[in-house]
Amino acid sequence: MLKNFDEVYQLLKSAQKRRLAVAWGVDDHSVCAASMAVDAGFCEATLYGDRKMIEEVCIRENIDIKKFEIEDVSMEQNAIREAVTAVHEKRADVLMKGLCSTDKYMRGILNKEWGLLPPKAVLSHISVLQHPNYPKFLVFGDMAVIPLPDFKQKVAIAKYIHGVCKSLGVEHPKIAAIAATEQMLEGMPACVEAAMLAKMSDRNMLPCMVDGPLALDVALSKEAATIKKLKSEVAGDADGLLFPNIESGNVFYKSNTQLVPGVRTAAFVAGATAPCVLSSRADSIDTKLNSIALACLQVK
Repeated sequence: MLKNFDEVYQLLKSAQKRRLAVAWGVDDHSVCAASMAVDAGFCEATLYGDRKMIEEVCIRENIDIKKFEIEDVSMEQNAIREAVTAVHEKRADVLMKGLCSTDKYMRGILNKEWGLLPPKAVLSHISVLQHPNYPKFLVFGDMAVIPLPDFKQKVAIAKYIHGVCKSLGVEHPKIAAIAATEQMLEGMPACVEAAMLAKMSDRNMLPCMVDGPLALDVALSKEAATIKKLKSEVAGDADGLLFPNIESGNVFYKSNTQLVPGVRTAAFVAGATAPCVLSSRADSIDTKLNSIALACLQVK
């Protein structure tokens, strides 16, 4: 089981190199992250964007521009289209958001003609947390794409979390369906749907172990589970967290990244025909590099 991103990098070095397509890759963080991924040996990169802007970044950051393929595109929207099309046509394996806005990036992925959305697919933002106070990776969703997932979407998110856990070497992933309480309260939809997921898991209708409803403390702390006399194979040992809405997932992510020194993160959009890195324009170079590595790990 992989326990940190450095181990992910080492695993990828021995795997087939992937081709990364960076949509409007003209900013320092995206170019630097792509450069570090190329240097680490697990991908090759094509930057779609204004060549002059890319050259200026490479000069500022002392990066050899020759390590990239560059598709000189002067407009953001056209750069997105060309990058998405490259992945659509299998000329690249992983899509990455550069300086472009999230709404334009997602519209490119959703385009019916040259986009990356399979029929009836559910797209979800899956994140991975390497936390200094937790003994293993935490995989969770959704924090950026689905505002209020319905039950069908929660089933899809659980499957995506399971798949990412497996790619990280977790043989039997344990997923906690998070709610405000571990009690079965019929007036709280998050509790009811978490219990439905748990029952589906019990009856082998899901490929993974899911328990819920679980409050966040009992999902992550064996001590909390013991104090509350909660018997669960997932409680205190969760590999994955399925949040009931975008607010809870987003607040969990940002609370950790802003208040916990040493935390490292990665994220991508699951459910498309290829992994799509979706990081904030304000995310660190380390987060973007980790996200590239995580996405490369998901390529089938």
